[in-house]
Amino acid sequence: MSQDEYRRDVLPGHAEFQLPKPPPVQRVNGNRPIPEPVPAPDTRESGAESPDVWDERLAGALAFLRRRLAGAYEVDEFGFDPELTDTVFQPILKILYRDWFRTEVLGIENVPAEGGGLVVGNHSGTIALDALMLTVAMRDKHPHERHLRLLGADLVFRMPVMSELARAAGATVACNPDAERLMTSGQLVGVFPEGFKGIGKRFSERYKLQRFGRGGFVSAALRTGTPIIPVAIVGAEETYPILADLKPLARLLGVPYFPVTPTFPLLGPLGLVPLPSKWLIQFCPPIPTAHLTEFADDPLVVYNLADQVRETIQATLHELLEKRPDAFGP
Repeated sequence: MSQDEYRRDVLPGHAEFQLPKPPPVQRVNGNRPIPEPVPAPDTRESGAESPDVWDERLAGALAFLRRRLAGAYEVDEFGFDPELTDTVFQPILKILYRDWFRTEVLGIENVPAEGGGLVVGNHSGTIALDALMLTVAMRDKHPHERHLRLLGADLVFRMPVMSELARAAGATVACNPDAERLMTSGQLVGVFPEGFKGIGKRFSERYKLQRFGRGGFVSAALRTGTPIIPVAIVGAEETYPILADLKPLARLLGVPYFPVTPTFPLLGPLGLVPLPSKWLIQFCPPIPTAHLTEFADDPLVVYNLADQVRETIQATLHELLEKRPDAFGP
């Protein structure tokens, strides 16, 4: 057997293999070749960031501080500061929203692209994290990155620091005049009719909606003719499961309830860290109200519409719980 036959038998095609010829070298003035430009590495897929990105971030942070110190920013009549919200509040909350709670959002197409609307959700979780996560979901998933203006209880706006932060983030007092002004100006307003009864209920009553009160939120939507968008939130009930409520201590501190959870107050400040439950948020189809504006003061119409919203949220909660069999799953 010849050497060529041996090599052809062991490595098929090896005998015919030839090294590629080097490309012709272009010369400048017959002396040196023109160097080929080296393409910059694509950092989008690898996740690496070039030094220029950090330079831009530093420059942006310095410009932000300069504007804040100079007072060169705008707030609306309610105290809402969009720049501070998008630059500081939202990035911090997104850590919980994406990495800790692994939130999935469904039905975002049911939220109007423009104009006013009333987003009505279930309330739970000891601390109102569900309201904050709802604002992040709206900003993160909506095609137009809309802001959600929350309606908060009076207690929030009686606290010195919390009041300023809440207003800067877009919240205002839960009253019909403020809600109507916001919706008339084309804003999305978020309300949680269960109030403290929802976030303060025990773990044994999880995902069972409490009473919606007198339906004041429905009257505000009817007067402005804006649609009502029910939203169901699953996951908040497991963040701080309430095992007991120390009512005497709550009365002493002037708060609606004093929760006892598996980690609080046993672990002290560490008990304030929420458990990493899996969250699902679903926006339901909007309920139009433009044809019912003349019935804004009719108790029967208001009650029936509020009951329709409540039943829609309760039914959607059951569906989401079936989709999420493991409360702490991926």
